Formats: sequence, C-alpha cells, structure tokens
Amino acid sequence: MTTATTVRLFAGAAEAVGAHEVATSAGSVGELMAELAERGGPLAVDVLGRCSVLVAGQRADGPHAPIPAGAVVDVLPPFAGG
Repeated sequence: MTTATTVRLFAGAAEAVGAHEVATSAGSVGELMAELAERGGPLAVDVLGRCSVLVAGQRADGPHAPIPAGAVVDVLPPFAGG
C-alpha cells in the first residue's frame, strides 16, 4: 500500500490551485507541479512557476527532486515584506 504525500499550499499558491491541502502520489517535484497546474489551470501554471517547494522541510532542488511516499511537501509563493 502506497502512503499518500500531503501537499500544503500557502497564500497565492492555495488560491491558484483552489485548495490549502491536497494528497498526491507524485514521485517527483516536477510530477507534483504538473498535477497542481492541471488542477488549477492557467493561473496556477504562472503562480507555481514562482514558488519554492520544500520536501520534508528541505528545499527541493528542481523538478527531478524525489518526493518520498508519506512526506509533507510545502508549496510557498514568494513573500514580500520584512
């Protein structure tokens, strides 16, 4: 049995995808982003392209970064402020 990965979306990413949290079985960051873009549509593609992705608390290094089953993934749009 495969354990689903929890994806938490914040701010504009959540708005673009239409959810604050989703479950996925994507095996890589690229697969995940494609899945989220399909779910959210054209606006999501633009927003997700500017987001940082953390896999189990560590910044993912590109679309080929693996996502272990059961990991928590955070999708964070750029934030302004100080």
